[in-house]
Amino acid sequence: MSSGETTVEPTVPAVETTTTGPRPRVRLSEPTSSIPTVAPAAAAAREVETRQVVFHAREVSVNYGEKRALEQVTMDIYRNFATAFIGPSGCGKSTFLRCLNRMNDPIVGFRLGGELTYHGHDLYDQRANRVEVRRRIGMVFQKPNPFPKSIYDNIAWAARNLGMREAMDERVERALRGAALWDEVKDRLKSSAMGLSGGQQQRLCIARAIAIEPDVLLLDEPASALDPIATALIEDLIHELKARYTIVIVTHNMQQAMRVADKTAFFSLDETRIGTLIEYADTDQLFSRPADSRTRDYITGQFG
Repeated sequence: MSSGETTVEPTVPAVETTTTGPRPRVRLSEPTSSIPTVAPAAAAAREVETRQVVFHAREVSVNYGEKRALEQVTMDIYRNFATAFIGPSGCGKSTFLRCLNRMNDPIVGFRLGGELTYHGHDLYDQRANRVEVRRRIGMVFQKPNPFPKSIYDNIAWAARNLGMREAMDERVERALRGAALWDEVKDRLKSSAMGLSGGQQQRLCIARAIAIEPDVLLLDEPASALDPIATALIEDLIHELKARYTIVIVTHNMQQAMRVADKTAFFSLDETRIGTLIEYADTDQLFSRPADSRTRDYITGQFG
């Protein structure tokens, strides 16, 4: 196995019962290609209430062993919106983000309570296939993490492992164009991805995520290590990508949330130092007319 590769988990078999026969595998969603794409102009004019709910969270709590990290988060995340999570360090933003594609599962003692569904399907049902979850719900991390391979192989690796091998050249080009990187790398696809700049590496990681045709992109502080020019490119890219994907982004940069997000969730710590969702609203409303004094104190710099 090449350095940087991870093992794709085997398909989780359906669970059988002795009374009703085989239980069908949980289908996480209809194929994305069968869902009509919301045109950007129409999407902007449409009321939130008419939008498709992608993630439905009700009283979601997270424990790591005996330690409670997150308390009773209730929110809906909508299709083709960019949704930002803001708040001070240690308040559970990234924990909740990682719950959305089960990235917390390998952590010893992790336990999720409450209800968390994706297109109406329980993400934590024992029959849910984590490989399929992470194919549909891609993730890009704070620090760019390209594989020590060529630019081409970085994009093609996951698709090959998932059996999506046909028309690979077209897939790679489409992903790089989707990440606004094609024109910069098209003449050096066989060169090492490690030779790209930090901003290019982060866009490469976005291209790698969209190459396997996800429905959702989770971005965990994707621009925190980048310079202002590279940050602006990532933000412009988010505006373009949300026409095709649902975006959820964790950011410590409140101005960034104001620039890129349709809706914003403010997380903080309660009096017992447990992460909790304080307020969730349209971004303009949350920053100009916060409903909770704790939100107002945070965005005006009183703490955090």
